Amino acid sequence: MIVVAGEALIDLVPQGTGALAGLQPALGGGPYNTAVALGRLGSPTAFCSRTSMDAFGEALLDRLRESGVDVSAVQRGTEPTTLAVATVDGDGSAAYSFYVDGTADRLFTAPAALPAGTRAVSFGTCSLVLEPGASAYEELLRTSAAQGLFTALDPNIRPGLIPDADAYRARFKSWLPSVSLLKLSEEDAQWLGGTPHEWLSAGPAAVVLTHGGAGLSVFTRDGSIHPVPGEVVEVVDTIGAGDTVNAALLHGLALRDALSPTAVEFLGADDWTRLLRFAARAAAITCSRAGAEPPYASEVGEL
Repeated sequence: MIVVAGEALIDLVPQGTGALAGLQPALGGGPYNTAVALGRLGSPTAFCSRTSMDAFGEALLDRLRESGVDVSAVQRGTEPTTLAVATVDGDGSAAYSFYVDGTADRLFTAPAALPAGTRAVSFGTCSLVLEPGASAYEELLRTSAAQGLFTALDPNIRPGLIPDADAYRARFKSWLPSVSLLKLSEEDAQWLGGTPHEWLSAGPAAVVLTHGGAGLSVFTRDGSIHPVPGEVVEVVDTIGAGDTVNAALLHGLALRDALSPTAVEFLGADDWTRLLRFAARAAAITCSRAGAEPPYASEVGEL
């Protein structure tokens, strides 16, 4: 079982040109998209979060169930659902404005236990920024690592939500000893101001860096770098692409029985190349669709 911990929200996505061009609600949130993608790929998956009892919250849970995701670890609240207004530029890249005050996911509390059979826990995005929930997710990250579970982190930086950049960068570094796999974009890496080799020395067994349409690379503790090119596709938008990469990486590691830091260190160049190519194909399919619509296993092909 792979548990994905973090926010679920509603993306308001423009359907044409202009700031208010037919904003369409879409189910989203980085961790949420990762959980949906994992379920569609066929990995046993559970979602650990706190969602509203409003209509948006019900829709979010319905889609998780439809994707085969266990929602028994989801907490509920009467507060409204977080909203994220997306702006999509000419090349399909998306930026976001968030409406988060008093929303349900901010009041997440660390669970006493994770679902039975949990092997890995994935974290990231807004849930590690917005208090008081951020401290609860941080507690869960540290506890999971201490229990020997495989932990994955995608910081997925949203600068507009971070009031003190230096404090967040320091907090990020404090998480690294508890992280097995770090995945982040080139933009995230630039904002954080570090390098894969620095991060590897602090804890992770591997660091995966995404380069947009140019592909992705993995950096490992033995000093190796394994790059793969991106898949050529007509991009509609990039919403959910990085989350799909997260899911594909975790799914592939699970299939290789490599959901442990020690097992990851034994992966060779061929293993990583196959895994990254699989992630690139999955992300390309997501980019070919409007909104976060990750593919099913039958669409991606064999790993």
